[in-house]
Amino acid sequence: MVDAKGRNMKCLTFFLMLPDSVKSKSSKSSKKGNASGSSKLPPVCYEIITLRSKKKKKMSAEIFPTKKPASPTTTTTVQEYQQQNLNNNNTIQNCNWQGLYSTIRERNSVMFNNELMADVHFVMGQPGRTQRLPGHRYVLAVGSSVFHAMFYGELAENKDEIHIPDVEPAAFLAMLKYIYCDEIDLTADTVLATLYAAKKYIVPHLARACVNFLETSLSAKNACVLLSQSCLFEEPELTQRCWEVIDAQAELALRSEGFCDIDSQTLESILQRETLNAKEIVVFEAALSWAEAECQRQELISSTDNKRRVLGKAMYLIRIPTMALDDFANGAAQSGVLTLNETNDIFLWYTAAKKPELKFASQPRKGLTPQRCHRFQSCAYRSNQWRYRGRCDSIQFAVDKRVFIAGFGLYGSSCGSAEYSAKIELKRQGVLLGQNLNKYFSDGSSNTFPVWFEYPVQIEPDTFYTASVVLDGNELSYFGQEGMTEVQCGKVTFQFQCSSDSTNGTGVQGGQIPELIFYA
Repeated sequence: MVDAKGRNMKCLTFFLMLPDSVKSKSSKSSKKGNASGSSKLPPVCYEIITLRSKKKKKMSAEIFPTKKPASPTTTTTVQEYQQQNLNNNNTIQNCNWQGLYSTIRERNSVMFNNELMADVHFVMGQPGRTQRLPGHRYVLAVGSSVFHAMFYGELAENKDEIHIPDVEPAAFLAMLKYIYCDEIDLTADTVLATLYAAKKYIVPHLARACVNFLETSLSAKNACVLLSQSCLFEEPELTQRCWEVIDAQAELALRSEGFCDIDSQTLESILQRETLNAKEIVVFEAALSWAEAECQRQELISSTDNKRRVLGKAMYLIRIPTMALDDFANGAAQSGVLTLNETNDIFLWYTAAKKPELKFASQPRKGLTPQRCHRFQSCAYRSNQWRYRGRCDSIQFAVDKRVFIAGFGLYGSSCGSAEYSAKIELKRQGVLLGQNLNKYFSDGSSNTFPVWFEYPVQIEPDTFYTASVVLDGNELSYFGQEGMTEVQCGKVTFQFQCSSDSTNGTGVQGGQIPELIFYA
């Protein structure tokens, strides 16, 4: 027997065509089994195999290749999954394909997204954008208690096709790949949808992997959106990580595109946050941007009245009276979202001795208290040190917990008051993460003087970063000595090592950059 393309189908016919007597017995047995009830089935016991991500697993596409596998750096789509996992009903050429694999896990991997022996199908996605995927009841029941109840529980329904409109096909395939192959394949585009699927079908180890993926990719750009999702998925650890980023890098988070996509409940929780490290005018502008996006979502004209209406009570969570007077006069007062009475009362709040009562909170946010990691045990000065002639002072450091570097503490002049110009930089493996050009005044003491980045820079644990400064000013200044390779600051441990970028003598034992100023 050959198919339309002339391929030999004898082996395939042997697998699929059963004698009528066998079919009859099978049908009777099936009916008998259904009548007796599935509650008499023995409980399923299984062991979750430890993931070994470094070991390459063979897939059916490697046994029966017809197309070049997709690049590992390419985002995995439904079509690419189908290319990687071939339909063995149409392409199998070896009757004894089972003998090519030595373990049950490898043989199960061949069944992933495969019509061969499939006894159930899932129709994924919304109408008009559906995808039909094959499955195998036993394998699915072993991997998920929800599938076990669906196929073998007391209320099991013997449907050949199951519609699941609320799960994206790519996310469902990622979950199936974990169940069949014990492999985790996540991308930034599908991780949230995969987390939803893992939660829905109670696949806890995959859900944990999704949360870990989100935590490692967390930044000011996506922190607000992930905060909203973490509350929805009831992941308190991820929620806490999101708050850490939002607090420390508040202005970046509030100005991100993702901030406009959050729900109203998340908006209120951010606006009332006491530790938000941002100017109030930035908070106000972010709320207006969210209101404009919300008007579009509700198909409303983006007028000042509609913006105020969609903000609702969240408007009073903005601490307008704590703005600088210039920010209020040139910004909030002219925005149009405040009523005339509110504008007059706030102006009186700034200027009058007898202040009117306001609905807006009038106490400034506490923000975050910066911490300082001092790496020298003493400092000194000599008549011929420390000189600055456009050369770079640099040191490398690493931490054991995520922190946010807000700036450096630097030494000043050792021979009276002086002003310095400081260009500070922070790099990771040569990539510039943050820089700023500031001036600071030193009073001639051995104290350190803070120089800040425009925004705090997120520092991940167990990776060395390079802190650098180029100073221009009085050539004679204090310098540190008796430097330490490891410093404990609260719950954070800093490690230091010399940097090849340092051309002015700074190292672990002595030199400049005595302090790292950070939030934790």
